[in-house]
This record gives sequence, C-alpha cells and structure tokens, in this order.
Amino acid sequence: MAEYALGIDIGGTFTDIVLYDTVARRASGRKELTTPEAPSRGVISGIRALCAAERVGFERVTRVVHATTLFSNALIERKGAPTGLITTAGFRDTLELRREHKYELYDLFIELPKPLVPRSLRLEVPERVGADGGIETPLDREALLARVAELERAGVTSIAVVLLHAYANPTHEIEAGRLIAEHFPGLLVSLSSEVSPQIREYERTSTTVANAFIKPLASSYLDLMRREIAALGIRAPLFMMLSNGGLTHIDEAKRVPIQLLESGPAAGALAGAFFAARSQVSDVLAFDMGGTTAKLAMVEGGQPLVAYAFEASREKRFIEGSGLPINISTIELIEIGAGGGSIATIDALGLLKVGPRSAGAAPGPACYGRGGRDATVTDANLVLGFLDPENFAGGTIAIDRGAAEAALAPLAARASVALPELAWGIHSVVNETMAAAARVHVAERGHHAGQFALLVTGGGGPLHGCEVAARLGIARVICPPSAGVASALGLLMAPARIDRVATVAKRVSALDWAELERAFADLEQAARAVIDATVPGAAADATRAADLRFVGQGFELVTKLPAGPFGAGSDRVFRDAFTQAYRQTFGQVPPVGEIEVINIRVALTARVGAGALETDGAGAPGSALAKGLRQAWVGAAARYVELPVYDRLALGIGATLTGPAIVEEASSTLIVPPDARATVDGAGNIVVDLPARAG
Repeated sequence: MAEYALGIDIGGTFTDIVLYDTVARRASGRKELTTPEAPSRGVISGIRALCAAERVGFERVTRVVHATTLFSNALIERKGAPTGLITTAGFRDTLELRREHKYELYDLFIELPKPLVPRSLRLEVPERVGADGGIETPLDREALLARVAELERAGVTSIAVVLLHAYANPTHEIEAGRLIAEHFPGLLVSLSSEVSPQIREYERTSTTVANAFIKPLASSYLDLMRREIAALGIRAPLFMMLSNGGLTHIDEAKRVPIQLLESGPAAGALAGAFFAARSQVSDVLAFDMGGTTAKLAMVEGGQPLVAYAFEASREKRFIEGSGLPINISTIELIEIGAGGGSIATIDALGLLKVGPRSAGAAPGPACYGRGGRDATVTDANLVLGFLDPENFAGGTIAIDRGAAEAALAPLAARASVALPELAWGIHSVVNETMAAAARVHVAERGHHAGQFALLVTGGGGPLHGCEVAARLGIARVICPPSAGVASALGLLMAPARIDRVATVAKRVSALDWAELERAFADLEQAARAVIDATVPGAAADATRAADLRFVGQGFELVTKLPAGPFGAGSDRVFRDAFTQAYRQTFGQVPPVGEIEVINIRVALTARVGAGALETDGAGAPGSALAKGLRQAWVGAAARYVELPVYDRLALGIGATLTGPAIVEEASSTLIVPPDARATVDGAGNIVVDLPARAG
C-alpha cells in the first residue's frame, strides 16, 4: 500500500499543501487562502480537501513537514509575547546602543528599529564573567529572583537571559535558568548561551530577545498544530522546517523557535536547486513569487548559499542595518515586497508605484470579492487576460474581472491612460522592482545575473518570470511541474539538519589543537543528540567551518574546513582554506600574516524518509496542442491578441511551443513571451529560451 508525505507551507496570502505518493512518486497540491486569525484552520481545511480529492486516508500519511511565516510576521508586526530581559549590571541599554552605524548617513530623522523589550522591562543583576571565561563577580541569586518577580508582576510571560560573555562561560546563565524554572515555572526562558552562544553582545542580545519574544506564540501554535493534525487521524511525526534548509522535531523548534523565521523561503530554495538539477543546471536563481512577497536565492554548484546571520523587521526593506540582527544559519536570499497582492498607487508626482504594501489574504485583491478595494498586481494580471477566472488556484477561489476593472479605473483616469495600459504598467513596474533587487543581490556576490538560469515557482513566479529574466539578461527560464506549490514540495526534500557554533577568539598560532578538536567534537555531539531525536538511528554527515579573519580586521569570513580531525600542522590547512575563500570573495589577499579564529561551526545532516525525493513530472512524449484561445495583452504589440492556451498536464516530453502563449495548471500560469521557445524536457520541466534583446 502506498504511503504519503505531507508538506504544509503557510504564506502571507496562500497556504500551500502538497501530498506526495512515495511509491508512485507523484505529487498533488492545493492552495488555500491563509487564515491569519487562526492559521491552523486553513491548514486543516486544505488537508481535508486534498486528501478527499486524492482519496487518501489520513492513516496513510507517514511524514508531515511544516513551514510558516507566522513567527516572522510576529516580529515584523510586533505581535509577540510581553518579554523581559535579565542582563549584567551596566548592560541594560545594549539593545538601544546598537552599533555606531547609521544605515542612512545623512538622514537627520532616521528611524531605528524599536527594541522588542522596552527599557522598563530590561533589568540588571550583579554578576560578571570575563572575556576569558573567568568569573569576576558571582551571580547574585537573590537579586535575580527579585528582578524576575518584578517582571512577572509587570505581565511578562517570556524572559531572555543575556549575561556578559556567557558564550565563554555559560555557568551563570545556566544557574539563572534553573532558578527561574524552579521559582517561576509559568515563565518561558531563553538563554543566550543556548540560542546564540557566540561573541558580540548586541547581536547575541538581539537574537535571544527575538527568540523570547516569539517563544510563547511558537509553543502554543506548534502544540495546537500537532493536536489538530493528530485529531484528523494522522499518526505521523510532525517535523518543522528550519531557516538553514533542514528539519527538526517539534520540541527543538519550541526550544529555539528563532530558527524557523525563514523556513518557507528556505524550502523554496531547496525546490529550486532540486528541479534545476533535474534539468542538468547547477547555477540557478530560484525565484519564488507569492501573494505577498517575492524571494530570490542563489544556487551555485547545485547548492543554495547559506548565511549565518540576517536582519529581520527592517525599517527600510532594502537597506542593510535598518533591522534587527539575528544570528542563525539561514539559506541566503532576498525578500522583495512584490507579490500578487501588492497594491498599486499613483504618487504625488503622478508616478505609478507598486508595493510594498499588500492586500494579503484579507481582504485580498479586489477581484477576490472579499472586501478589497485597492488595485493589485493580481487585478492587473486578470485585466490583461493572463489569468483564467474559472480556474484560478485550481478553482478554489472565484475571481471577478469586473471587480478588478473597477479597482483599476480610478488609477487609469488619474494617469490619463486606458485600463489595459495601466494594467500593463502595473505588471511592468512590479517586474522591474523584482529585477532591480535581484540585480543588486547577485552583483554584491560578485556575479552577473546572466550567468544563471531563472527557476520560477510560486503562484506568480511563472506569470512574471520570463519578463524578469529578460530584464536581468537571463536567457533561460525553467518552470517545474506544480510550480505554484513548489515550496511546499521543497519541504519534503529537506534533510534533518542541525547547526552549532562556539566562540574561540584566538590566533591560529596560539591554538591548542587538541583543545580545538575537542570543541569541534563537542559541537558534533550536541548536534547528534538533536538529529537522533529527529531521525533515530540515521547516519549523519558532519561539515566543519570557522569564522576567520586577519588580525586587525573587524569582521570575519565564514570558511569551509576539511572534516578533521585537526592537530599539529593544521595551521596550514586553515591558512590555505581562508586565503582561497578570501581571494574568491574579495579578488585578492592582503600581504598580512596572522589569522585568527573567532567562531567554529558544525552542521550535521541526515536523510529523512526512505530515500531522496523523486517526481514523475512528465507525461508520455507528445506534441503541444492548445486547449483553447484567450484574449490577452501583448506588451510589444500594445494590444490584446488572441493567444493559444495550453494545459500543462497535457504537454508530454519533448512538446514544444512558441510564444506568445499561456500555459496553465492548477496552481500557476506560465506566460511565454513573443518569439520565445518553450520545451518540456525529460524531467518534466518547461524550459523557456528567451529571444536576445537589443541592449
């Protein structure tokens, strides 16, 4: 009997659910509007509908993997729990002192992110640990308990404990955590030595406070989701997707929920790498456009890039330094305020602007008929003829062209253009917004976008992808099967993965190599314990890295290292690895000698499930036969043209068509531009080769 895996991805507008048959290697998906007031309701409704449509009993589901934007949105919207901070005497204001850096140097009215914990709830205790780990002042236990009691009376339900240099010696933090648990069992506690055990006080404090801020929400939500899935009759374990592209079990996710912030986009990047590899493409930009945001991740050599810090809740979406620093491992990507729900406006200068404000799932675009009145990208695409009102989101949502036209009409009148011209303007502006952000992101990493293919997923990725690619100078676009729910499918491709970090802060010449090897082994053992709790008995692969820099530099370069063990003579291994990474990143290596190790890192990965995910995305060989015709706007012709419409499921291997054309499936629509050639390759991906553009 077939067994099934279930992937659940809650986005800002849609909840995507994928059911994967592990025997027939076939995936089916469904889109549900996200229910922000009760996210689990949309999930359970979608699972019921999908399992009923596929005639699959709940007891046949053997694995469930979940990703959500819930915790990221809680940070952005400041809707976490009342949180307190316990810190070393004299360090109450670390969150507001931040770093001596203005993200906009000449802005006299600059707005910095407001701390998640107000000053009245940031309290100090006498204690002191030195940078070398030595205890200079013992922890004052009575003062600690008095401060925690004060926070509890103020309504705090979650506490972050961040004591000075706890990364070097966590003794005081561990004792504080034990005392709080003993005397205040109703409070949730986050220790910096568990959440972010690495050097730099501001970043460590910011990360731990953010973890405490979302911890009660995560604990209650994950418990609820586990209960409701079990109530359906699904007995399979529930895994959570992490920002690093791996999975973990529920209890670990509840302990350090900050690891879940970028779980959905991480799944999209994994799906991008997977489907690109099936078409023998190793360097690809994975572009996922949903209802609220678009995400782009670089995949080089078949692997998404991983970063070890990022910023959440930026005051200015595209400006580094305007957000809250979070020290977690995460697949490196950019998030752009452009999606199907992005709202179009005419500014004071008469210029058309699109996003980043979004209609979201409620009320949604005007064409949804749920109370939305603003003109959005989805409304524009409907007016342009790109969307089928009868089959939008697989027919789960009815959309109204008349409502879309009514929303666009006031903007068209103000801009003195015809309605379809305004709709094409909205479509073009949002495409340029996404292309501009992608162009900068790729250039900052020393590449040109034209070196990559563009793999498009999400409900809007195939719809906008070819135009975005053309603006980036990309010649090839890859559209996988079930592109609209690819992020949910990506959840089922993820291995279990746990990252661990520790601060060393020593020059390579001063390292005790036996001590360093023990530190790596300790990290691997700690990660192994979590892997065993997630996938008992699974074989795991370990990778090592270190944050290295030349003596005198202010920041480090994360450098991959051999597997070890390290010992006498390993200084040459460290130097060679670092200089190679430095040259690749900066182009040349400065003539300096000493190198120092700031942090060491370990990542353990283990396969989840019976084997690697496979999909049979292609049908039998065949030609492309249109299922009908539809009037759609062609920008190059500046008029409506009768375009052939193809059913994606009817296109067999080798089927070829020439644009302009529309290819539809339940979860997304691919627009093939004029003179482009689209072919279904042996993996079932539609590969679109774009015509060369002058200039």
